[in-house]
Amino acid sequence: MIADLKPYAQYKESGLPWLGQVPGHWDVKRAKSIFEGIDERSRTGKEELLTVSSARGIVPRKSANVTMFKAESYLGYKLCWPGDLVINSLWAWGGGLGVSKHHGIISSAYGVYRIRKNAPMIPSFVHEVLRSSSFNWELQVRSKGVWISRLQLTDVSFLDAPLHIPPPAEQAAIVRFLDWANGRLERAVRAKRKVIALLGEQKQAIIHRAVTRGLDPSVPLKPSGIPWLGDIPHHWEMPLFGRLLERIEQGWSPVAAEGELALDQWAVLTLSAVRRGVFNPAAIKPVSMTANVPLGIEVSEGDVLLTRSNTRDRVGDVCIVRVPRPKTILCDLIYRLEVRAGAVYPEFLVYQLLSRIGRGQIERDARGSSGTMPKIAQGHIKAWRILLPPMDEQQRIVESIHSRSAPVDTAISRLEREIELLREYRTRLVADVVTGKLDVREAALHLPDELGDGDRRDERDALIGANDVAVEDLDALPEEAEE
Repeated sequence: MIADLKPYAQYKESGLPWLGQVPGHWDVKRAKSIFEGIDERSRTGKEELLTVSSARGIVPRKSANVTMFKAESYLGYKLCWPGDLVINSLWAWGGGLGVSKHHGIISSAYGVYRIRKNAPMIPSFVHEVLRSSSFNWELQVRSKGVWISRLQLTDVSFLDAPLHIPPPAEQAAIVRFLDWANGRLERAVRAKRKVIALLGEQKQAIIHRAVTRGLDPSVPLKPSGIPWLGDIPHHWEMPLFGRLLERIEQGWSPVAAEGELALDQWAVLTLSAVRRGVFNPAAIKPVSMTANVPLGIEVSEGDVLLTRSNTRDRVGDVCIVRVPRPKTILCDLIYRLEVRAGAVYPEFLVYQLLSRIGRGQIERDARGSSGTMPKIAQGHIKAWRILLPPMDEQQRIVESIHSRSAPVDTAISRLEREIELLREYRTRLVADVVTGKLDVREAALHLPDELGDGDRRDERDALIGANDVAVEDLDALPEEAEE
């Protein structure tokens, strides 16, 4: 059905660079003729606290990945109701806006707008249009400031923005079609993620078996003395991790610079650089040219990195640095582990920490409280137990894991690329449909009755959205913006 979509019969020029031609019967009006600003404040601060998710729009704060501390009181926070448009003025250009499906309170720094009673606009259509890749051009142009992290979309600037208006019945058809199309994409993404999860479990089993029992199934075993660990090969040792380390180094937290990264400019790793055993040298942010970069924290080939803080399933993530960019430093949320020469093979160590044995110790010691990310102290790291075969056996185990997991890694990479293509396709489809490049009126008439208009929004965005981050956190944790 999607492949059969055609353009409208007649178009006219909109006069807008991001919109181009629109169907001849659509209107284009300023947002001020559609919305009115609302500033109603909570008298108790007891309403449900809402936030802006970069993937899902306006959601209950308890359902989003929020890491900032909560305020002691929300008295005086702005109120919003279902159907209200909420905009985080500092992050509108980065997806910090959406039409709320909830009644609650939001930051007093947010803008709240309500569709005028006589305006022929449907809230769910407004949500799709304003969060589309096409309209993002308008948001970026109208957001003003010196630095990209401080670009602000004022009330006046937003209300002066042009917005196209199809007939209400056509808006409803567009939303209905997008709900259906995204439902199909949901199922495709969900199926691929299930396969990825199964492949991940398969790789985890390969790693766990190799780093806890070795390669010889007939080797004699001995009790480890630790109930949750069980028996281990009789010739293996089980030292404290601290005995295998020369030192643990923590990175630095510079203020990230704006603009493109110059070749001779220092850069700092973000948490995305360490992801389940793989180092990503491109996960960096530029450091100000005037910053006094501390000596000794530049990353080098072969460094073992471990995340000091992150989400529960990612804290203690570990990798080995491969082909780093010159003049790149550690951030303060990453440790560098300097291993004693001849004590342990670094790749074996990484696999050990990625195994269920390693993850169990990491997650046990991760500390966090409400509103904060879990953290690991250096004392915790030094107290972990490492299963330690002789060096030559460690190397054979690593080679075996590489060989046996290579097909699994290839399959996972292919599936992740397919999911990324589905995301790109979804972005393009939404933009083409909401701007009238494709006519979905006839297709919408023949769709099966599944979920009502807009009912899929939260679910589909959670599945397909790549960056489900509460945008109010991006200032406090800039490393997390790309997660």
